[in-house]
Amino acid sequence: MKDPIAVQLIEFVSAHKNEIVKLLVDLAQLESPSLVPETQAPVQHVVENLLGELGFEAIHIPGDKTGGHIQLSPKGYENSSSPSQVLLGHTDTVWPLGTLERMPVEIDEKTGAVRGPGVFDMKGGIVQIVFALRALAELGLHPEVKPLVFLNSDEEIGSIESQPHVEKLAKSANRVLVLEPALGTEGKIKTTRRGFGRFKVRVIGKASHSGLAPEEGVSAIQEMSHVIQTLHGLADADKGIGVNVGTISGGTRANVVAAECSVSVDVRITNLVDAHILEEAIKNIEPITAGTHIEVEGGIDRGPMEATPRNQNLWQSVRECGRKMDIELLEGLSGGASDGNTTSLYTATVDGLGAVGDGAHAYHEYVNIDRLLERTALLALVIMLPQSDI
Repeated sequence: MKDPIAVQLIEFVSAHKNEIVKLLVDLAQLESPSLVPETQAPVQHVVENLLGELGFEAIHIPGDKTGGHIQLSPKGYENSSSPSQVLLGHTDTVWPLGTLERMPVEIDEKTGAVRGPGVFDMKGGIVQIVFALRALAELGLHPEVKPLVFLNSDEEIGSIESQPHVEKLAKSANRVLVLEPALGTEGKIKTTRRGFGRFKVRVIGKASHSGLAPEEGVSAIQEMSHVIQTLHGLADADKGIGVNVGTISGGTRANVVAAECSVSVDVRITNLVDAHILEEAIKNIEPITAGTHIEVEGGIDRGPMEATPRNQNLWQSVRECGRKMDIELLEGLSGGASDGNTTSLYTATVDGLGAVGDGAHAYHEYVNIDRLLERTALLALVIMLPQSDI
């Protein structure tokens, strides 16, 4: 038997199916690549106008290199001591301008999907935020924990400017609900995420003519071959530690002993302890070729989102909300990172509450319409959780 409030929310969302689909189509048709700052404002204005009708006030945070960010709060919240929860998402996509010409937004009636750039990652999640809050407002349901909305425009490029704002909100919030897409076509909730780091490792040797005086040179490439083996040897699949040398460059000509060689390295970790150990190991690699030395730049960019007690408590509450809708939610580990990695350091966080579909960053990107309705009702029910349920 469904919970009475859950039934109300499901009925409201179902009755507004056409509006929900239209908003998703409209947002997806507003191309908003991360690297074109001026494209973010139209998406932000749509959200501002829709939530403004529900009594939310917007604060625009300008960016220097990005399209800035928007924070929306219930009127009067700034002067309130009420507990808060953050509905977190992003307006930017990975798709360049002009993608709609070869990848138009389409409603696929046969499969019950909306296809197009950014529908899954993550304009579907933005639609859920708008209609979950609208459902609560029109049904007269008042959350004990005040919902705040924060949408940045640089998540796809590492939240290069928004991270301090995300951290500030997380530090004062009781919980954060991240509207990134669900995991897999099963729609798993992301209760853990791997963290990641970026490193540049450079070997310095000594150049010489490989034919006339090879003994005077010291090959940076030869030493780098050992370094690469060492780097890949740091990976541990059982611990969820990944190390990948993605690019390599070095040398000048075939007849010159290489004086320099560099590689770019991507690392993935599942807990902070391993993150620190791995970072130290990479930064302290010693050369084995006499006459060379190694320089390392970079570090861990985002720590992992771990299964902390507060995160697990929130997940169990979300799971119970699913059961009130006769849905058995599943959890999973995401190999990628999001702003949830950041908020998890400061407050209870659950991720992957967004759209169910597939094809993030891929040409077959789509959102399942029926599951979008389901997830919108679920989000509204989660927003209604009392403070004690975290």
